[in-house]
Amino acid sequence: MNNTQISLRNEVRQLADEAFHQKLISGHGDGPDSNEYQIVYQGKPRHLPLEQARLFLVNLLYRSRLY
Repeated sequence: MNNTQISLRNEVRQLADEAFHQKLISGHGDGPDSNEYQIVYQGKPRHLPLEQARLFLVNLLYRSRLY
């Protein structure tokens, strides 16, 4: 895993922590593949590529601030 991937994984982990504390997701963690991250959303675990997980979490957090 290169520095860019490590940095992206750390950003995803921070976003997921924030979403978890706001009760927007019910769990998160490293996926089975080093390029994936698992997010439990609406009771369903989702294994997403890191970039897609980042976008999902950013959008989820943004929408929560609008309402």
